[in-house]
Amino acid sequence: MSYAGRILLVDLSTGKTETKPLKEDLAKKYLGGIGLGMRLFLDYSKPGTDPFDPKNPIIFVTGPLSGTMAASAGNSYAVVSKSPQTDGISESKSHGFFGAELKRAGYDAVIFTGKSEKLVYAWIDDDTVQLMDAQHLKGKSPQETETTIRDELGDFYIRVSAIGEAGENLVRTACIMNDEFRAIGRTGMGAVMGSKNLKAA
Repeated sequence: MSYAGRILLVDLSTGKTETKPLKEDLAKKYLGGIGLGMRLFLDYSKPGTDPFDPKNPIIFVTGPLSGTMAASAGNSYAVVSKSPQTDGISESKSHGFFGAELKRAGYDAVIFTGKSEKLVYAWIDDDTVQLMDAQHLKGKSPQETETTIRDELGDFYIRVSAIGEAGENLVRTACIMNDEFRAIGRTGMGAVMGSKNLKAA
């Protein structure tokens, strides 16, 4: 019962979403969020793809202990993609509430592919997934973005993982921030989000 059993695919180019089952043998073979994320990256990417190419997937992934009372791992999640810093497959992880809430929404991983024509954020409310206009969030810090999204959706308990100006401008060291001060702080994952016009999830 440690897995939600579902993977969410979001094509930012078309706006289409799809849910696929997480197969038990895959979860057993690639333990933990990082292991699963690496495997999914290999499945949904092609060798030689540039980190800022729309075909480069960025994957938000939880582990079997995410959302549990397990020390350290219970409040964590990871982001996996091709790094604009190293040009190799990379991961970075963060703690806080975002990972646990992603698991409670019913997903072990969210795979973003493509590139939106305009700045958007992904609003995931269990089985309802929408790409929302984020033009009004351009230039806002992750903390400002989090507050604005909570206000406009009318729910203080929404958890947000967002980029700031560095990510929007494809700075290769850009972070992704959640819960005000938690950071996906390594390997430039914020710049990959920015290359897809994905402000937040």
